Amino acid sequence: MPNRKDDMYGDHISHQFNDDLSSLKNDFLKMGGLVEQQTLDAVNALIDGDGHAADEIRARDKVVDKMEMELDEEATRLIARRQPAARDLRFVISVIKMVADLERVGDEAKKIAKFALTLAEEGQAPRGYVEVRHIANHVTSMLHDALDAFSRLDAEQALRIMKEDKRVDEEYQAAARTLLTFMMEDTRNISRCMAVMWVLRALERVGDHACNIAENVIYMVEGEDVRHTPLEDAEKVVSGE
Repeated sequence: MPNRKDDMYGDHISHQFNDDLSSLKNDFLKMGGLVEQQTLDAVNALIDGDGHAADEIRARDKVVDKMEMELDEEATRLIARRQPAARDLRFVISVIKMVADLERVGDEAKKIAKFALTLAEEGQAPRGYVEVRHIANHVTSMLHDALDAFSRLDAEQALRIMKEDKRVDEEYQAAARTLLTFMMEDTRNISRCMAVMWVLRALERVGDHACNIAENVIYMVEGEDVRHTPLEDAEKVVSGE
């Protein structure tokens, strides 16, 4: 079922204003798709032991940084020229905030690629890759759904993403305990397991940024800031209670 506010940004008298908002939205989604792929590629490089791919991913981070600066400039220019108010201003400000989250996802992908390169050079796969794959699938799915919720201005889907964040935290803690057990069983595992531990931490942070994007989607749609509030309060905002 389409969200009741799907077309809330499509009713301006100025067609150019519509075009500006649409361009900002599309450029944001393009950046989102790039960092999502960066994360998936970094995890694949880690698990495949592909140092060359990991090195390429680290180099591509400059593209993400450039897109962040361009989107910030685009949003600032739109505010200066169009002086948006109410829902349009919420939209533009939220995009600026979410761009920062996307750039940080790119940073986490770069970190994963760094550890992938290190582990590939060591030439021995450590424990914990099953947990890495599982959590990676979870958080990249959250990020993809957060971008989709933004695209469709779907506050209900954004709320579902916020609920997933607790599960990711639990999965991360369980994986960390498993790796600690491996390290205690054989001290020769410590260096490699610590690298995987940092990868898991990076993936957990990707989940956090996906949750941040979801919170901003709710703010755009409902006009209520649900950051730092209990999940129950966010549910009330979305349900209109």
